[in-house]
Amino acid sequence: MVIFTRWIGGVSVWLIAALLFISCGSKTRLSETPHVVIQTGYGDIELELYAKQAPRTVKAFLKYVDSGFYKNSQFYRVLTIENQPSNAPKTELIQGGIWKTNYARASTLPGIPHESTAQTGIEHKDGTISLARGAPGTAGSEFFICLGRQKGLDVGGENIADRQGFAAFGRVVKGMSVLRKIYKQRESEQYFRPPIPIYNIVLQ
Repeated sequence: MVIFTRWIGGVSVWLIAALLFISCGSKTRLSETPHVVIQTGYGDIELELYAKQAPRTVKAFLKYVDSGFYKNSQFYRVLTIENQPSNAPKTELIQGGIWKTNYARASTLPGIPHESTAQTGIEHKDGTISLARGAPGTAGSEFFICLGRQKGLDVGGENIADRQGFAAFGRVVKGMSVLRKIYKQRESEQYFRPPIPIYNIVLQ
């Protein structure tokens, strides 16, 4: 009877451990809204990413985060109403990534298939994070975060000639005050002078 009781106990412990492992693993793998934190010289910006709506974009971005691409990177570009041509469609955002700090890596990354706002339903609103690109499907490590509602960056918008918009994939959930402080830093010809340090982007 003692042997039987110990054996049952052993199986119970094993099953509990296995179930906990599977449960934890599933939560990590299947999370539809992973969070990342952009650690900057002005404080942290936490973002919620929409893996269900924009799976390819989020998967690629998290791969770059996991690979440490954004360690010692920068916010380097800013668009304000005042620093854009008077006859051009206006938008307000800050742009960052590794283009200035690791151009060799940034320029060789494969393009991410374009997930438009029409496909995802994620509009460019205040605090939305999205991928910078040239032609559709060429986006890589570079990203931007919107200040205010930016309809011109959605499908059909006039801020890009092909009218296919940009691939939005998440939004700021903490640190909008940090974002706005960065936005107000000194710039010249649409570039921060000096660039704003991004110490790293990490999974929360």
